[in-house]
Amino acid sequence: MSYAQRILSIISSGRALRGAPEQQGAEASATDFPGIAVSLRDLEKRFGDFTAVDRISLEVRKGEIFGFLGPNGAGKSTTIRMLCGIITPTGGSGSVAGFDIVREPEAIKRNIGYMSQKFSLYEELTVEENIDFYGGIYRIPAQKREARKEWVLAMAGLTHRRSSKSGTLSGGLKQRLALGCAILHEPPVIFLDEPTSGVDPVSRRNFWELIHLLAGEGVTVFVTTHYLDEAEYCDRLALIYRGEIIAMGTPEELKSGAMTESVIEVVCDRPQELLERIELLEGVRSAALFGRGVHIIADGATTLRGIDDLLAENGRNSPPAEIVTPSLEELFVSLIEARDRQEQR
Repeated sequence: MSYAQRILSIISSGRALRGAPEQQGAEASATDFPGIAVSLRDLEKRFGDFTAVDRISLEVRKGEIFGFLGPNGAGKSTTIRMLCGIITPTGGSGSVAGFDIVREPEAIKRNIGYMSQKFSLYEELTVEENIDFYGGIYRIPAQKREARKEWVLAMAGLTHRRSSKSGTLSGGLKQRLALGCAILHEPPVIFLDEPTSGVDPVSRRNFWELIHLLAGEGVTVFVTTHYLDEAEYCDRLALIYRGEIIAMGTPEELKSGAMTESVIEVVCDRPQELLERIELLEGVRSAALFGRGVHIIADGATTLRGIDDLLAENGRNSPPAEIVTPSLEELFVSLIEARDRQEQR
């Protein structure tokens, strides 16, 4: 019997896989725990002499969309694996959906949803067969399973594609199906690991609409993403770097108060001709083309006057340089570079 045939046999018999989490026992819903859905205190994970996560603390409120950002190797995946009950912390404490991440990892696994960056469903099965399979994995009661399946099909826009092989779906529809299977058992907390990687902009926007609908129903969403425009959709963000959280707050709080340098905008004709001279000004840390002008990361007002003087010297008939609100990309690059400079001292 092939692997696909084994899966179909499990679906048709209504059995779950050996070792699958039991639905009976500790369960949580979006209304079972008050206020805080995820809580960490001085959480630490070491692998030998290497510290992957260095005493991080945070709280995620019920119904909140929380963005967890950081470059590769920063500690995002290790943190999520601890939160999901997959690996045990070296130190510190935490809870997810009211369950302790050290003492109750199996209860956590039963009460969360998880969606990975890579499509992890069975491409040789149909849409409906995948949903049935995960209904068995999660031991959803028979009287409830059909209604949940129809809800997922409608939510994902796949009602008319229920008999299609999952491998034939577009990237956006695969993504919706994977999300549907992750929340089939109605978990109060879901973890999304770069869920829109490689998906077209329209599908990304539609996916985030679904996330906001879930949050509106009280589901807590903990999401990692490399798309900084998507980070704007989160209620709050945390930036992790070298295992430490170096900034946390709402997107607006971070952009208005977390950056020590200023972002100066110059709008002019042929901005590329000015780049090299701007970079030589005292206080300028970096400069790059930005739309019809240049964005400059600098130390402040003295640099602003120097840029205006430079424009006047070159006979540029352009608006004066001005300090603007940084983008999240500029903010995060600045914070990471500042941390690197601090380490080098």
